[in-house]
Amino acid sequence: MSLDKLNEECGVFAIVAHPEAARIAYLGIYALQHRGQESAGIVSSDRQKLHIEKGMGYVADVFDESRLERLSGDSAIGHVRYSTAGESAEWNAQPILISSWRGPIALAHNGNLTNAAYLRHELERDGAIFHSTSDSEVILHLISRSRRRTLQEAFVEALRMVQGAFSILLLTPEYLLAARDTRGFRPLCIGRVNGSYAVASETCAFDLINAEYVRDVQPGEIVRIEENSLESQMPLPKDKPAHCIFEHIYFSRPDSLVFGRTVNTSRREMGKFLAREYPADADVVVPVPDSGVSAAIGYSQESGIPLEFGLIRNHYIGRTFIEPKQSIRNFGVKIKLNPVREILRGKRIVLIDDSIVRGTTSRKIMHIIRAAGANEIHVRITSPPIIAPCYYGIDIPTRHELIASTKSVEEICKFIGADSLNYLSLDSVLQSVEDKKQYCTACFTDIYPTEITVEDRQRSLFEEAKDR
Repeated sequence: MSLDKLNEECGVFAIVAHPEAARIAYLGIYALQHRGQESAGIVSSDRQKLHIEKGMGYVADVFDESRLERLSGDSAIGHVRYSTAGESAEWNAQPILISSWRGPIALAHNGNLTNAAYLRHELERDGAIFHSTSDSEVILHLISRSRRRTLQEAFVEALRMVQGAFSILLLTPEYLLAARDTRGFRPLCIGRVNGSYAVASETCAFDLINAEYVRDVQPGEIVRIEENSLESQMPLPKDKPAHCIFEHIYFSRPDSLVFGRTVNTSRREMGKFLAREYPADADVVVPVPDSGVSAAIGYSQESGIPLEFGLIRNHYIGRTFIEPKQSIRNFGVKIKLNPVREILRGKRIVLIDDSIVRGTTSRKIMHIIRAAGANEIHVRITSPPIIAPCYYGIDIPTRHELIASTKSVEEICKFIGADSLNYLSLDSVLQSVEDKKQYCTACFTDIYPTEITVEDRQRSLFEEAKDR
């Protein structure tokens, strides 16, 4: 069940030369669970072989004591997935482990390759057999087919051929390679714990294992970690940075440091800017949990309107739940959000949320708040209207499903049933993250930082036609 939100892409984690590598990797991807809830996996290295355990579901559901015991060795990579390219199925769960003429290789990928369909077609035409529908498998085929002398050289060659967004971990029995695309769409950072190196999508994974943040993997950088040594190379062409703005608006945890800035700070600033741009005559500020909380604090501080948690989120919903036989209105939203009636009853509410995608969930939330007795609901969104698809690893619906691509703000306000609706301006969003022209904002502007292939646009149009 979806709350009509943009879906987090994936999360990756690695630990090298640590006596409890598999358990550390387990904790690392557990901390990154918010980045993907469809599947989880870990590959470990005992210096001779690679061992894999993965499955569908949450990290805590996939791994038990016996599975962790089978992951022997002192290095490991982990992955949590939400599908952006390739269907939600066990054969697409990562890491992907292959046996090649270069030896065993495991790969974990966060992002989306914009030319994957073309490369896959060319590889299949030359006889390649794919075992998944994930774009990540393309990279392994390119590595395997390379005639370069070393695996690291073959890895560089493969990355020069792919386009789009990637933060990648590649594990061999001897060492780890970590790489980031030349524009740095997705975050990837390096940490140290008890002399061992760790790599993760977000710094919140370091906090859980008591690791110290060292630095980010730079856009276009490939890092090789072996034992206690770290070697860096910059073999990819230099490009203008295009960090994903939604990492700060919604995806990343507020306690993470992402792109050199704490997410909590960015979201509070967004809330403050929102209060200046669109004040409201109201009694209470209410966040839509969890991503709206930091922004709501900022809005409350700037406006002087008290903050109250008028919606409570249930954090303990698994992949499936049993629905009642008889229809319960707004059941899908109610199972995740419940109103605190004494806070909402008779009040004029400023409701803070990070985005509106299709608008259907926002509409249901309005019904819930009205039924709890609120007099007025003034919706304030900490991002501009989303009008365009993402090709870099966010599961943004096709263009015709995005309500802001076909409706005005006034029409959206009427559709969701709010008394007023306002979106934060793009300029204020960029000021909130102290942007130095380093962020990708294509989902708001329809102006992409890379060339999007005709094939990708045609695929989007095909999906739209199929969905109609």
